Amino acid sequence: MSAHCQLTGRAPGFGNSVSHSHRRTPRRFDPNIQRKRYWLPSEGRHIRLTLSARGVKTVDTIGIEAAVARIRARGEKA
Repeated sequence: MSAHCQLTGRAPGFGNSVSHSHRRTPRRFDPNIQRKRYWLPSEGRHIRLTLSARGVKTVDTIGIEAAVARIRARGEKA
């Protein structure tokens, strides 16, 4: 599963792990990605979205219809 949010566009960040001796090795910071299933009343079907925890809260605030409209406006399939 790709580690990016369909709604917010949040993707992994990159940086370094720093050991006790201060050696640096590459690492990535993944967002908290969840797969959620929502009922889309306008289409009469369920859709499954890959969202970050922030994206799930955004859907709860603005509603699934507005969220799907934003996702489709970004050019992603929803």
